[in-house]
Amino acid sequence: MTAFKLSAIAAAFAAVTPFMASQAVAGGVIYNAGTAAAATVLMGINDEGHLNVASGATTVGAAGVAYKFPDGSFRDATSPGCLCEGWGVSVNGATSGYANVSSDSGAHNLSVSSFSTTIVGADTVATIANSTVTLTSLPGIEVSQTYGPSASGALFKNHVKITNTTGAAVTDLQYVRVMDWDVPPTEFSEYVTIKGTSFANLAQSGDNGFFTANPLVAYTNAGYFADCDNAAGGGNDCDKVGAADHGAYFKFNFGGLADGASKEFDIFYGAAGDEAGILAALTAVAPELYSLGYSNGGGFADTRAPVFAFAFKGVGGTVVTVPEPATLALFGIGLAGLGFRRNRKLVAKQA
Repeated sequence: MTAFKLSAIAAAFAAVTPFMASQAVAGGVIYNAGTAAAATVLMGINDEGHLNVASGATTVGAAGVAYKFPDGSFRDATSPGCLCEGWGVSVNGATSGYANVSSDSGAHNLSVSSFSTTIVGADTVATIANSTVTLTSLPGIEVSQTYGPSASGALFKNHVKITNTTGAAVTDLQYVRVMDWDVPPTEFSEYVTIKGTSFANLAQSGDNGFFTANPLVAYTNAGYFADCDNAAGGGNDCDKVGAADHGAYFKFNFGGLADGASKEFDIFYGAAGDEAGILAALTAVAPELYSLGYSNGGGFADTRAPVFAFAFKGVGGTVVTVPEPATLALFGIGLAGLGFRRNRKLVAKQA
C-alpha cells in the first residue's frame, strides 16, 4: 500500500496553514496520497459527515470507501446499490440528529456549520475533509468530524468530537455509525467480521447495514441477519459470516456530558489488497472494535481480495488483538458450497 505522504505534515498541520488550501464544497472526495495516480484508497464525504457522494472518481459514480484495482479503477464498497452509510447522535433520550443518504433519506435535525476539503502543499487532490454540524433543535450540541491520514497508509482516520455548549449538562449521549458493505468485485455478496464487541459503552451492534442511523431507534436485524447480533449488549463477535449482503452497525452510549465538555474518538476506514495487508493496517492503529468486509471469491491478490475495514478507537473498549496474518487459514474451502444470496437492498426491504 502507498503510505500517506502527509504523515509528517498532518502531525502538525495547524502549523502549516500557509501551505494548505481549503475550499468549501458540497461534499467532497479525499485520497490517501497527494495525487490520484499515487493513491490506493479514496473516500467520499457529505456536508454532514456521512459517506457516499456522487463522484466520477469510481466505477459506480459514487464514492464512499473505494480501493484502486490493478486496472487503475477505483471500486467502491459502500455505495453500490444503496448509498447506505451514516451516523447519528442523541442526548437526553429524546433529541437526535442523524444522516444516511438512502436508509434515512438524507439528513434529519442537523444544521451544517461548515464543510471543506483541503489540498496540502504541492498536492493536486484533497487529503483532508472537515465537517461541523449542530443539532437544529438543540444547537448547543455540535459534532465535528475531521477525515485525514492515520498511522496506517491504508486507513483514513475520522476524528469525531461531540461538544456540549447548551448551558446545562446532557444525559444519555449516544452515537451510531452504520454501513452496508458491498465489497467489489462481488458486490451484494460478502463475508463480514466484527471483533471487539464486549465492552460497556457498546450498547448494540450487528451486521444489518441497512438500519437507521437514529440512535433513538432500538437496533433489530429486521429478519435479515442474525449472525453478529448484539442487540442487548454483552458482546457477540463473529468471523467471516456470509456470504450475504450485509454490513456493520454500532451504537455507543457515552453517558452524561457536562456543559462545556466534549467526547472525542476516532473511526477508521480503508482497504488493502489482501487480508494480511488490512490486518497490518489495523495493527498500526490499535482499534478497540472493528469490522472487515471480504469479497465472495474473485479478486486478484488472493481469493477474497480486496479487504475493507471499518474500526473505532477511544470509544471505551480495550485494544483488540488483531490476528497475525501468518496464522490465518484459508477459509474458502469450507464455504465453497455456499450459494450467492441475492441482493437485498433497501428498496427490496421496503417492498
